[in-house]
Amino acid sequence: MTTDQQHPLQKILENRIAIIDGAMGTTIRTYGMKEADIRGERFKDSTKDLLNNGDLFSLTQPDMICDIHRRFLEAGADIIETNTFGATSITQSEFFVEDPREHGGRKDPEFYQKVIEDPFLASLAAEINEKSARQCREWADRVGTATSRQRFVAGAIGPLTVSLSNSPDADDAGFRVVTFDQVKAAYAQQVRALIAGGSDLLLVETIFDSLNAKAALVAIREVFDEDGLTAQGRELPVMISAAVGRGGETMISAQTTEAFWNAVQHVKPLSVGLNCSIGPDLMYPFLSDLSAKADVAISCYPNAGLPNPLSETGFDLGPEDMARYLGDFARGGLINIAGGCCGNTPEHIAAIAKALEGRPPRRLGAVPAEASAAGERRA
Repeated sequence: MTTDQQHPLQKILENRIAIIDGAMGTTIRTYGMKEADIRGERFKDSTKDLLNNGDLFSLTQPDMICDIHRRFLEAGADIIETNTFGATSITQSEFFVEDPREHGGRKDPEFYQKVIEDPFLASLAAEINEKSARQCREWADRVGTATSRQRFVAGAIGPLTVSLSNSPDADDAGFRVVTFDQVKAAYAQQVRALIAGGSDLLLVETIFDSLNAKAALVAIREVFDEDGLTAQGRELPVMISAAVGRGGETMISAQTTEAFWNAVQHVKPLSVGLNCSIGPDLMYPFLSDLSAKADVAISCYPNAGLPNPLSETGFDLGPEDMARYLGDFARGGLINIAGGCCGNTPEHIAAIAKALEGRPPRRLGAVPAEASAAGERRA
């Protein structure tokens, strides 16, 4: 999925390591928001708890979300993500639709067909995505103008709360709660709204289930084709990022990094990479393997280590730790895009940006010189 002309971010990736922002959810928690804050007047009568529905803050607390975007940009981020990780009708249904399992039923394709066709959920998902993209766009342009350095908005497309690869029923391995076409339809709703809001890129991220990601990528392709974006030359570059387990496999579909790359390379993404996952201390050999196989830019934005409820951010690693690990990745010639996922605040991103300043990026299409040896040392 490429444009006719080179995207401005592509040139940056050839000359330096670009910085992507940190964790929206982690940073939201530092503002001390309560249930009443996320509900506001609009959702005050909702029957389910909404506090874990962080995407909704884009509608009810836009000043806070914009402040977070500003802080990440001022920390040095070249790319900021929209607050839309769970902004599909499927994921939003978890917060607004009664769960049939509470009354002896089950979630199945019939249930999710009603979700896809529900006008409230479709409208809500579209509104969250478009408004979040517009919030990012405003601050990316503001800070970009003030610093004379272009900043980019990545429309964040998360992994969903359902799986196309696995059955939740131990007695029925062939059962799936949702169909490929339903997942694709939910993603298409999201993609259209992210584009309408002014996103520069589309980021399919934190991929646990490769088949879910496949549905997202098909949805993107179909939106480009159906909306005439190809003819107008307005296709947005696509970034793809997976989450892996301790063995380097995608966590639900269990693909190795090489198999994962083989499954998505036909999309011709701007970048492919790893995020979230096991923390940077265990990620090196898997990132090295992906870097050796892929002929596009490599991104990496790991968690700040493992969860730790006693830590201020809920994760083990501080800004200096993340800067050190990402610096190791840069010295190994492995990355073109770097940042942080869960547990990474603007302070983490500032430390990463400072550590990587002036370091050369991975040469596009090249096998990094230190990849094999360094990977062996850290395995």
